[in-house]
Amino acid sequence: MQEIIQLHDKKFIKFISDEQIDEAVSIIAEQLNKDYVDDQPLILVTLNGAIIFAADLLKKLQFSSVLSCIKLSSYEGTTSTDNMKTLIGLTEDVKDKRVLIIEDIVDTGNTYQTMVNLLNEKGAKEIRIATLTMKPDAYQLDLPVHYVGIAIPDKFVVGRGLDYNGLGRNLKDIYQLFTEE
Repeated sequence: MQEIIQLHDKKFIKFISDEQIDEAVSIIAEQLNKDYVDDQPLILVTLNGAIIFAADLLKKLQFSSVLSCIKLSSYEGTTSTDNMKTLIGLTEDVKDKRVLIIEDIVDTGNTYQTMVNLLNEKGAKEIRIATLTMKPDAYQLDLPVHYVGIAIPDKFVVGRGLDYNGLGRNLKDIYQLFTEE
């Protein structure tokens, strides 16, 4: 029987195991270690969701980097909205620097687009993104997503940094919204 958990008023079923996630993180780290071997990028972590993925990933990186965080929000409940709020802004100088955005999830791409616009305005030399999960069916942009850990269906998920109204980030596995049919 599948493991089901409850967060607030919703039930979630185990979807991706801790072991699968660790393997995906290792694969991304290998790619990054090749691509940044002779560089010191600015790693920009999106709070709060990407903090767990970033911590797992940073331990596996073999190059020097500067670490900073930014906090944007577009979610209300289980839905991504077009209303992007900046809660903690960019504090590092990115002019003429390579920037690697670390995300927990890319779905519509609204957060990603907002960050790319901001970083381009500030003169970043190059912008790439590494995401633990991506919903290709929900993605609406032409911007490349450079490093993807796990492609998932367009369903709401929690765990490993992803939350439902603040709960679930600490789960080591990823759970999908459970609908009884």
